[in-house]
Amino acid sequence: MRKQHKKYRRPKKPFESKRIEEENILLKQYGLKNKRELWRASSLIEKIRNQAKKLLTASSAEQKKFLDKLIEIGLIKAGSAIDDVLSLKNVDILERRLQTIVFKKGIARSVKQARQFIIHKHVVVGGRVINIPSYIVPLDMENSIKLKIAKRLEDIKKPKEKAKEKEKGEEEKEKEEKGEEEQRLKIENGSTRN
Repeated sequence: MRKQHKKYRRPKKPFESKRIEEENILLKQYGLKNKRELWRASSLIEKIRNQAKKLLTASSAEQKKFLDKLIEIGLIKAGSAIDDVLSLKNVDILERRLQTIVFKKGIARSVKQARQFIIHKHVVVGGRVINIPSYIVPLDMENSIKLKIAKRLEDIKKPKEKAKEKEKGEEEKEKEEKGEEEQRLKIENGSTRN
């Protein structure tokens, strides 16, 4: 069995207030569970940048292959050069996460709700259920994201509204039962008179 390695690196200065404030803003904005997810995105961007630096002197075929891969993921636009890869930031990778895309498409009301839908296996991407919020969605799969459950977000109601509807339904049911009972009594009374 292969040993699992960390996919992130902690900051060198753990108590730098400016960095902590920026991280907290990103945590809220993208609905991340903890800072490890943010550090993982940073490490991924750093890895991509390092590959781009190595490929600056490589052949154009290798550069094109690398750029095509990044275009497919959606990190850069078509027609971009290797220099554009060096300007990528953490936010670029956070924008391509499944959790963010589910929220931006309007499938969920908040980023936290998007995360919950994904973890509870309600989101389907290209016919496959994906329950990983950090899944990087390729551009061609972005339009195939939908909810697995039959109800749409508009149909999901607040608990108070559901309780009111349930009470109304019970009242109507009681009225129907009373009406049926009255009809039965009328029929019985009519049959006993004969």
